[in-house]
Amino acid sequence: MITPIHVLIVDDSNDDRTMYRLFLTQKGFQVTEASDGAEAVRKAIELIPALIVMDLWLPVLGGWEASRQLKADERTKHIPIVVLTARSFVTATALGCEGCLIKPCPPEELHAEILRVLGAAQPNLQKLPPPYKAAPAP
Repeated sequence: MITPIHVLIVDDSNDDRTMYRLFLTQKGFQVTEASDGAEAVRKAIELIPALIVMDLWLPVLGGWEASRQLKADERTKHIPIVVLTARSFVTATALGCEGCLIKPCPPEELHAEILRVLGAAQPNLQKLPPPYKAAPAP
């Protein structure tokens, strides 16, 4: 059985979240949204997405701290994080993140980065038509 890849989009801009959700959903991804870092941490632990797209400048709990918490947690440390920020270039690897894009970022660019990061994290994805992955055996 083949299931869509689940991506968590974390951004305080409703317009940006909607744009990326619509584009990625059209490409076959399952997308969940979070508008702040605390919500992102909760949803990541609950849903265990295949990848997280994380803005750094968020209310409640910033993206820096949310990423740090997720990479320190045994339940979520394996989840690749792609940083998406409007601020100057940041070193995503300093957070343990696997990618970084600067806003404004066209959805096509985000899609390509997601596929690149997931391909590196899960080489078996190349054997299936993107953006799908094999479902775990029951």
